[in-house]
Amino acid sequence: MPQACTGIRFPSMSAPQHPEHGSGRPPSGEAPKGGGASPLRAVQEQMAHLASHKPTRLLVILGGLFIANALVAEFIGVKIFALEESLGFAPWRYKLFGVDAAPQFTVGVLLWPIVFVMTDVINEYFGPKGVRLLTNMAVALIAYAFLMVNAGIAVVPAEWWIGSYAERGLEDAQVAYSVIYGQGIWIIVGSLVAFLVGQVLDVLVFHRIKAWTGERAVWLRATGSTVVSQLVDSYIVIYVAFVLGPPSWSTELFVAVATNNYILKVGAAILLTPAIYGIHWVIDRYLGAEQAQALRRAAMEER
Repeated sequence: MPQACTGIRFPSMSAPQHPEHGSGRPPSGEAPKGGGASPLRAVQEQMAHLASHKPTRLLVILGGLFIANALVAEFIGVKIFALEESLGFAPWRYKLFGVDAAPQFTVGVLLWPIVFVMTDVINEYFGPKGVRLLTNMAVALIAYAFLMVNAGIAVVPAEWWIGSYAERGLEDAQVAYSVIYGQGIWIIVGSLVAFLVGQVLDVLVFHRIKAWTGERAVWLRATGSTVVSQLVDSYIVIYVAFVLGPPSWSTELFVAVATNNYILKVGAAILLTPAIYGIHWVIDRYLGAEQAQALRRAAMEER
C-alpha cells in the first residue's frame, strides 16, 4: 500500500557506522554507541507503530472480515435452502425463462452481500490496490482450503469412525464427509474465476461513479458497482460449473438459475445500503475526520 494511502512511514533500518571497523556493526560483544538504535530495536519500534497505527489496524479488521466471509461462503454454499419457507411462508413456484423456478438458493448467498459491503468500504478508504490485495489473498486461501479439504477426504478413515454416527441416522461418516466438503473441481474453478472477475468490475465501476459524484451519493457507487459486478459474477459461476462442467445444463436452465441468484444478491445489497453509511460513520469517528478524508483522497488517486 502506498504511503499516501496509509500514512505509514518505515524508519531507517541501517545501523550506525563504527569508526574503527567501517561497518554497520560494532566489534563483537560491543553495544552500539552514541545512542543509535540497533536493527532489532528499530524493528521492534516499527512493529509497535504498525500495531497502534489506526489505518493499518482498520485494513486488518476489514480484510479479516472480507476474507473470512468469502471463505466461509464457499464451504457453506453446498446447502440449498428455501427462502420463503425459512421466512415462514408457503412454498412459492414460478416460471423463469420457461423453467420451473423457486426462491431457493445456496446458503453462501447469505454471506456474499457482506463481502460486497466490505469490498465497497475497503475501496472507499484504501482504493483499488487494497481491494486487489485482499481479493488475491482470499482466492489463494480459498484454493488452499479446498486443497486441504480434498487431502482430508483422501486419507483413509479409521474403521470405528465410519459408523460412529449411526445412532444419529448416519451409517457412513466418510461418505457424508466427502459429499458435504468435496465440491467438484468445476464448481471451485467457476467460483474463483467469477469472484476475481466480479471484484475487478466492482472496483472499476465504483471509482467511475465516484469520479462523477465525488463524495456524494455513497449509495449510488455502492449499489451500482454491485449491480454490474454481480451480473457478471452470477452468470460466470453457473456457466463454468454447470454448463462447461459435467452437468451440461441447457441454456434455459442456466439463465434461469443465474438470474434467480442475481436477483437475490442485488436485493440483499440494496437492503444493506444503510449498513454502509453506518460503517462509514464508525470509521470516520475512529480515524478522525482529517485522517479519514486523507485516506479517501489517496484512494481516489490510486489505479
